[in-house]
Amino acid sequence: MTDYSEEQRNELEALESIYPDSFTVLSENPTTFTITVTSEAGENGETVQTTLKFTYREKYPDETPLYEIVSQENLDDNDVTDIIKLLEQQVEENLGMVMIFTLVSAVQEKLNEIVDLIKTRREEEKKQKEREAEEEEKQRFHGTPVTIENFLNWKAKFDAELLEIKRKKMKEEEQAGKNKLSGKQLFEMDHNLDTSDIQFLEEAGNSVEVDESLFQEMDDLELEDEEDDPDYNPVNLDSD
Repeated sequence: MTDYSEEQRNELEALESIYPDSFTVLSENPTTFTITVTSEAGENGETVQTTLKFTYREKYPDETPLYEIVSQENLDDNDVTDIIKLLEQQVEENLGMVMIFTLVSAVQEKLNEIVDLIKTRREEEKKQKEREAEEEEKQRFHGTPVTIENFLNWKAKFDAELLEIKRKKMKEEEQAGKNKLSGKQLFEMDHNLDTSDIQFLEEAGNSVEVDESLFQEMDDLELEDEEDDPDYNPVNLDSD
């Protein structure tokens, strides 16, 4: 008859000796413990890490142990999924034998592979970004192919913008017409305008109206001929 408790105690002692810095017992009934697994350093010194939690069932190793990932560093979701699948495979293959060391060793090897793939992932991400940038530049250079749908959308937008520009222009012209003064209004505002000012207004197309009553008194003046004046005494500038 198999003494499961004895086999489990012996395995725990061996695991504690192999992983002194990463092995932690959480409980004794049922026996539960964790082992932290860290990869070797990659090209740039980076590492990946995961902490595995195991629980013995009563008849382990003839029964599979319970296992789960309780923490991880620098692993993405796909990596975690791959590790779980690896553990499932190893548990099935090693049923009936103490297997924790085998499981941990398989995970250790997987983490080392992931570190080696980090460089490849980074290079692929860089190439992908370069391809996207190249495609974006190509689209900018060649433009968007014209279809009936996008042409009609562009036409509607263009017509709306053009109509708005015309409305603003008409509004500005209307406002400018209200604020524009005629030549008469300018003259009435400033009686000191000389003929050059009036000429400027005429050339500018402004209507200038002059109040003729200002000059009526000049028409009433009767100028006498100097020769008919009895007091007229011309000076002979040619006399000796």
